[in-house]
Amino acid sequence: MPRSVNHVASKAKRTRILKKTKGYFGARKNVWTVAKNTYEKGLTYAYRDRRNKKRTFRALWIQRINAAARLYDMSYSQLMGALHKSGIEINRKVLADLAANNPEAFKAIVEKVK
Repeated sequence: MPRSVNHVASKAKRTRILKKTKGYFGARKNVWTVAKNTYEKGLTYAYRDRRNKKRTFRALWIQRINAAARLYDMSYSQLMGALHKSGIEINRKVLADLAANNPEAFKAIVEKVK
């Protein structure tokens, strides 16, 4: 009795992954085993870097807040401590945006906590 193989489904799976690897260099785009490995590794990197992106942005916000705070003779840690002590609930993302795009509002916040 001949072996039963669902070639339609396996061919569709290969086609789907090869379409996703379009634009890769060399054998990574058209050789099935290489393309599959590359695609799976890419998914791993994507998962990892969605988390790393959050770290990177937080570090950027802290640098921007620190640079803006030093214009008013405060360090980042002093500013954040004073904000916490005075009960002002404002996150780093908004604070960094104010420091970059609305310096007078940032100055008002610094003057309030001094």
